[in-house]
Amino acid sequence: MFVPGVYQNHDPAQLRDEMRRNPLAVLASNGEPAPMLTHLPVIPHPDEGGAADAPLPGSVLLGHMNRANPHWAGLTAGSPATLVFLGPHGYVTPVLYNATPAAPTWNFVTIHVHGTVHPIPAGDETLDVVRWTVEAFERSFGSGWDPQPSLGYFRSIVGGVGAFRFEITGVDAMYKLSQEQSAERQDRVAASFAASEGGCTRELAELMRVVRHNADPAGLTR
Repeated sequence: MFVPGVYQNHDPAQLRDEMRRNPLAVLASNGEPAPMLTHLPVIPHPDEGGAADAPLPGSVLLGHMNRANPHWAGLTAGSPATLVFLGPHGYVTPVLYNATPAAPTWNFVTIHVHGTVHPIPAGDETLDVVRWTVEAFERSFGSGWDPQPSLGYFRSIVGGVGAFRFEITGVDAMYKLSQEQSAERQDRVAASFAASEGGCTRELAELMRVVRHNADPAGLTR
């Protein structure tokens, strides 16, 4: 992914947080006759309890998909792949610039995580991934549902689940948040997003505030 310098983000803690907020990723890997793409939920490996600001390369993510998906059959141990996480995004109207000529644009956050895929054996190891995923999402998005009484049901369907480890080797993050505009214009764009009825754009407004606060003198995010 091409990321102009002004939009780059190298803050591992911020990237980890954004990936947790938007865990439905796209797994992209080589295939025939075209690349294979699958939307699937991804979580950090629960055994990794290191510092939030530790480098992402070397970390492990976990994901799973339907074994009936042809994509699963094409995954081999150590095969290269990319996980694409899409964060909040929104349209920027030139009206907010109070200037002519001007051009509209789209502000967005996306993180491309590069690495290698390692399929996990069927059975208890795959069941662990399913259970960890449920527990992580109940904490973040659910109502504290207890999966324990349903583990028997999980066992009955886990044979159709293909789980995998994703070992991170590199990350490209693009936080396109009007950094090229003046502070006054950035404030107007952020205020417009904050006033929107959509939760996605309100989150975008908050990210604009955070990224601007953390920007170094060169305009790059730490």
